[in-house]
Amino acid sequence: MKWLATLLACTLAAPVFAMDLSGVYACKGNDAHEGKYTGTVTMKLRPEHSKGKDASYDFQLEVPDYGTYTGHAAVHGMHAAMHFALPMEQGEYGGKTNDYGTGIAEFRKNSNGQLRFRKFYFEPGFKGGNTGVEECIRK
Repeated sequence: MKWLATLLACTLAAPVFAMDLSGVYACKGNDAHEGKYTGTVTMKLRPEHSKGKDASYDFQLEVPDYGTYTGHAAVHGMHAAMHFALPMEQGEYGGKTNDYGTGIAEFRKNSNGQLRFRKFYFEPGFKGGNTGVEECIRK
């Protein structure tokens, strides 16, 4: 039984690492002002700024006819806070329409084992304030 206590102690002391959420995701969204849309999210792990369950990512969302939103995500386990904005070369911060915001997402695997997430976002400056939801699945 001493071996069991040693095994348990080693298991409890072992570091826990978050699942790598990097990849390309196909998304369908519904924006309170703009309606339904599709897009592609790309997330890339920043290992130099990640430790254990806490991970950092570069974030990009490409939406046809709207532009490419860039940003970052701070992840704890399977939950992420995501900041995004149209880049400065498309206008002032958030573009001329103040199209920038913050989202919160929960990642999970579906019944087929594919990683997916649902994101709720808030854009305080876009058309007087805006919200939306995206459902994304990793390709």
